[in-house]
Amino acid sequence: MSNDRAADTTAPPLSVRPLDMNTWPAFARLVEANNGVWGGCWCVGFHTKMGKGRTPEQNRAEKEQRVRAGQTHAALVFEGDDCLGWCQFGSPAELPEIKSKRKYEKDLMVLPDWRITCFFTGKGLRKRGVAHAALGGALAEISRNGGGTVEGCPEETDDRSVSGSFLHTGPMAVFESHGFTRTRPISPHRWVVTLTVDPG
Repeated sequence: MSNDRAADTTAPPLSVRPLDMNTWPAFARLVEANNGVWGGCWCVGFHTKMGKGRTPEQNRAEKEQRVRAGQTHAALVFEGDDCLGWCQFGSPAELPEIKSKRKYEKDLMVLPDWRITCFFTGKGLRKRGVAHAALGGALAEISRNGGGTVEGCPEETDDRSVSGSFLHTGPMAVFESHGFTRTRPISPHRWVVTLTVDPG
C-alpha cells in the first residue's frame, strides 16, 4: 500500500483535539511508543528546568498532573482514534523555559500573551501535514480562549538538511503559512515570530 497519504483516499481525515483527560490516553500511547519523546521528556521541558536526576517516570507523572489541573495545553492531531502528534502552547507563565532564552530576553520589549513552544510527530508519521494541522489547531484554541499576541521561535532550515528532532520548536515555513511574521533573530537559524489572534 502506498505511503502517500494524498493518494490513499481510504485514510481518515486528520482532526485536532485539545489535550485533556479525555485525550490523555491517546497522547500517552504516542509518547510511550516514541521512547518518552526526546528520551523521556514527556513534553515538560518547557514547563520546568530539566535538571539531572529527573526520570521519565517523574516527567510522565508531572505531565499527567498538569493535564488534570488544566495547566498544560496542546493541540493533538488525530487520524481516527490514533494521536499522530501535537503542538504545545500556553502562557509565558505556564511555559517559562524557551530555547535561546538569554538572547531572547536581551531584546525583549513585552511578553506575548501566548507561546508556541514545541511540536512532535510520531516516528514514521512525518510528511503528512501533522505540524501544519497542529499549529492551526493551537491557534483555534488560543482564539477560543480569548486570543492575543502569539509568539513562536521556529528554526529556519533554508537549504540545510535538518533532522526532525532538531526542529522540535517548529519549522519556519509552517509558522509563515499560518501568517506569522519574523520579529527578531535569537540564534543563527532561529527567529522570534509573532501573530495576533482575534478572540473567537
